[in-house]
Amino acid sequence: MSAEPSPSASAPRAAVSDTRSIRAGSFSSFMNTAGVYAIALLFLALGALLQATGAINGFLSPKNLLNIVDAVALVGIVAVGMSFVTYSGNYADMSVPTTMGFTGYICIELLRFNFGLAIAGALVVGILIGALNGFVVGRFKANPIIWTLAVNYVTLGVIRLVWVNKQIYPDMVGSPQHAVNLFDAIYRLRFFNLIGLPLVMLIVLVIVGQFVLTRTSFGVKLKITGSSPRAAKLSGIAVERAILLSFVLVAFTATVAGLAVTSLSRVGAWYNGAGYDFKAVTAVVIGGMTLAGGRGTILGVLGGALIIGILNNIMTLIGIGTFSQDIIRGAIFIIVVGINALSLRRMGRDDA
Repeated sequence: MSAEPSPSASAPRAAVSDTRSIRAGSFSSFMNTAGVYAIALLFLALGALLQATGAINGFLSPKNLLNIVDAVALVGIVAVGMSFVTYSGNYADMSVPTTMGFTGYICIELLRFNFGLAIAGALVVGILIGALNGFVVGRFKANPIIWTLAVNYVTLGVIRLVWVNKQIYPDMVGSPQHAVNLFDAIYRLRFFNLIGLPLVMLIVLVIVGQFVLTRTSFGVKLKITGSSPRAAKLSGIAVERAILLSFVLVAFTATVAGLAVTSLSRVGAWYNGAGYDFKAVTAVVIGGMTLAGGRGTILGVLGGALIIGILNNIMTLIGIGTFSQDIIRGAIFIIVVGINALSLRRMGRDDA
């Protein structure tokens, strides 16, 4: 005698009611649209108010506004690449600082041959570091923070071993003057005596990054991977490849920013990228990307970098020291992450 099918097998399950609110918090919605730029405008207004009251001097001067734009460009370049790692659900790449410093060393060493080889060599080294990070995190499921921190310290050790903890200069390695001039122009070239090359590179990276993230199959795959790696695998997505490419992208942008910082200082030094990892992650989070992955835009991240740049400038003009600035940035990061996590829980997501 054949058994009758159970009710659970023959009839669809009743929908389970969820009493949690699925509405995004007002602050979350605000941050994920044009709100981040409104906050940047509020910081600009704050700077103008402080100048009007005499608390700071020269905030609205053309020179200082250019300084803000240049600083935003450097942080923004790194943040664009970092966005892909965060979007993939792998939090952040903490090897950014030494990637920036190491590739700066490589570029200066290769300037003795020619400028093109120096740039290409630096990019190859940076991309190899990113590929290593992406391979290990993607294939072996290594914790991205712990692994990239380890790579950061290993790279720092290599720098100190090879160059005996010394700084190097373009003229110190016997580079041709025209190669040195081209290297200096990476940071100092200005179009119409106003727009710096780093800003142009940032604009290009933002446009391309936003297009890739929202209009390509890779962006869709990365979104699914960041939202649910298991679902991505079941959908036939090459999760390991997507993660590897995201780390390659952040290494590429870190190298570009590292070359600009090295050009600015005219010296190869291990500390050239110090702090850019946290600044970039803060810009990413303030810009509306969730550390859980799968949510956010490059345009929002650009707004986050703008906020960081303006805030840093105001704190410097006020006379707040470097360590105190780190404390303030850390507090802002904690607050934004907490609000972001709360809004996700209200929408029924407990993964951030």
